[in-house]
Amino acid sequence: MQIQLLKGKIHRATVTQAELDYVGSITLDKTIMEAAGIREYELVHIVNINNGARFETYVIAAEDEKGIVCLNGAAARMVQKNDKIIIMAYCMVDEKEAHTHQPKVVLMGEHNEVEKISSYEKHGKLI
Repeated sequence: MQIQLLKGKIHRATVTQAELDYVGSITLDKTIMEAAGIREYELVHIVNINNGARFETYVIAAEDEKGIVCLNGAAARMVQKNDKIIIMAYCMVDEKEAHTHQPKVVLMGEHNEVEKISSYEKHGKLI
């Protein structure tokens, strides 16, 4: 049997732009994507910490180390510049793999710099 588990998470990224007149997606700094193991065009789930909105879209890569987190198209209506968001990607694993699977959890700093990378979360803490 296959189950879906968290693969990568970007925690508390700051929205730098919201571009309504764009085809759609979220544009992310390539460095942040790589830290979380998220690929370009991969489906991601997004949670807006400021307003509670939850939605999904796909990722487009931006330049490295610029801190870009830009919601595009319809997703731009779900955020405002400077909102804090959580970006999550999932993977399918078989039950045997599930026992050893570890996600990449990326804790973001105030200016969208990677502050810490972990492979384990405990309630309220990264370990």
